Amino acid sequence: MKVGFVTIIVLAAGVMLFLFFTSYRSAFEADQACHFIKWESYKESLEFGCDHDLETNQWILYQEGSNHQPAKVVKRFRY
Repeated sequence: MKVGFVTIIVLAAGVMLFLFFTSYRSAFEADQACHFIKWESYKESLEFGCDHDLETNQWILYQEGSNHQPAKVVKRFRY
């Protein structure tokens, strides 16, 4: 029983550390990263854009769909 509890605690701590070290510290940093990758990879293409999602605290690099198709998420920038 104790081994299972310790395993769950260690896994939860590992997930929390992973999320802490792979996310940006602020919305500004995530915004800058999104726009830099957009500029670096897709130049001035109007097909790609960055948008701020307030509910999930992330910036999203997306590709617009043609003929009113849903946009495709290219990359997420959590903060």
